[in-house]
Amino acid sequence: MDIEEVLELADNLIFTKTGKHLDHLQQAILRGTIQNCTYSEIAEDHYASESHVKWVGSELWKMISEELGETVKKSNFRAIFEKGRIYKNHQSAIVKNITGENVTVNNHLNVSCKTAKAQQQNKSNLNDSEITPNQPYVDLNDAPKITKFYDRTQELSTLEKWIIEDGVQLITLLGLIGIGKTTLSLHLIDEIKSNFDYIIYRSLSFAPTLDETLTNLLEIFCNQDKIEIPLKLETKLSQLFNYLRQYRCLIILDDIQMLFFEGQLAGHYQSGYGNYQLFYKKIAEVCHQSCVILNSWEKPREIEKIEFENLPVRTLILGSLGLAAQNIFRDKNLSNPETWDILINTYQGNPLWLGMIATLIQELFNSRVTEFLYYDEPILCDSLQEQLKLHFQRLSPQEKMLITVLSNSPEIFNLQSLSTQTKLSNSDLLNTIQSLIRRFLVAREEKDNMTFFIVNPLLKEYVKRL
Repeated sequence: MDIEEVLELADNLIFTKTGKHLDHLQQAILRGTIQNCTYSEIAEDHYASESHVKWVGSELWKMISEELGETVKKSNFRAIFEKGRIYKNHQSAIVKNITGENVTVNNHLNVSCKTAKAQQQNKSNLNDSEITPNQPYVDLNDAPKITKFYDRTQELSTLEKWIIEDGVQLITLLGLIGIGKTTLSLHLIDEIKSNFDYIIYRSLSFAPTLDETLTNLLEIFCNQDKIEIPLKLETKLSQLFNYLRQYRCLIILDDIQMLFFEGQLAGHYQSGYGNYQLFYKKIAEVCHQSCVILNSWEKPREIEKIEFENLPVRTLILGSLGLAAQNIFRDKNLSNPETWDILINTYQGNPLWLGMIATLIQELFNSRVTEFLYYDEPILCDSLQEQLKLHFQRLSPQEKMLITVLSNSPEIFNLQSLSTQTKLSNSDLLNTIQSLIRRFLVAREEKDNMTFFIVNPLLKEYVKRL
């Protein structure tokens, strides 16, 4: 038997058990095992993390073991084939050693990983015209149309590494409104889509319950498999995780903050939405080969606990676009490029806010930035005030009071001075500051070995006008 015959037999086994053929990585693991490659070598050759390859291999050996009725693992897989415990007839792969005779495995199996890789490359070069790229099922029906994408090279590289190389299962993408979370996550799809079987984007802006979200996701898979969606919530969860194991899926859930209460500290779920916490936890701790990205203005409180448990979870906070924001001004044909950095710093490199201000400069100052900068205080156009209002109206009464104190004084405050000004208990004060930091509305500043707290400059200007 040569490698292709072995793969065909194994594929028949898996198809008999699951109704699905071996995927690309499963084939690579079997091929590498026969060629005496390590998991590390297989991972390197196929641009996957070693931990992810080990997990896929473990699941593969488990399925083969169940079909064979004996324990199969990486160390004995080849020996089992050589002893003739698997052979093929015309109808199916039949698993047993009828004759007890040894089967000689063709010497084509005895090649190194590097040699096999070179042979595969040569084969690919000869048959390029016959190869079609992997085309995933993509559902972006809820996604907004992205017309402009300004450079986020570092963030894209980080996300790609986490997802493709490190096998991260849950990512939270955080930042203020307009900073580019949705744009970045949608642009990421173009970079890594060939690694996935399913890519799905869903906005939670209308605060669907977990049951509604699971039903929405399962409709995609169940319609393909022509099966009914289960009725019970726990069964829906179980069914979804079966698909996350069976296929490699990328699921983007946007506007997570809409599940939280307004008027309370950051990250408190509305009544009836607390089961999302269990959903996120299971995404992180259950073994599967997929990734879920959560976009939010606020960090879900349970994510910190999940991260502490050293699970495959990461958080990326989006900040200023930096120099890349100059492209916004070029698109708007603004003049005085030597002053553009002042605009970027004043409006915190936020692409949405910079676009609003650029439009204002176009319409009122004939695109002259120097004339706009004649005014000392930050200018808040009406559309920008509406954006800041969305953040402010979500705050709890304690947060609004603290923001007002920070905004209406030229001084900077430490905990002691804030306690004096606000009359809050130490616990309430600390929880309130922590909540504002989680919303990216207050930042820490170190001075003379003391921690001070400063409010977002644009929100400060907004609050002073209330």
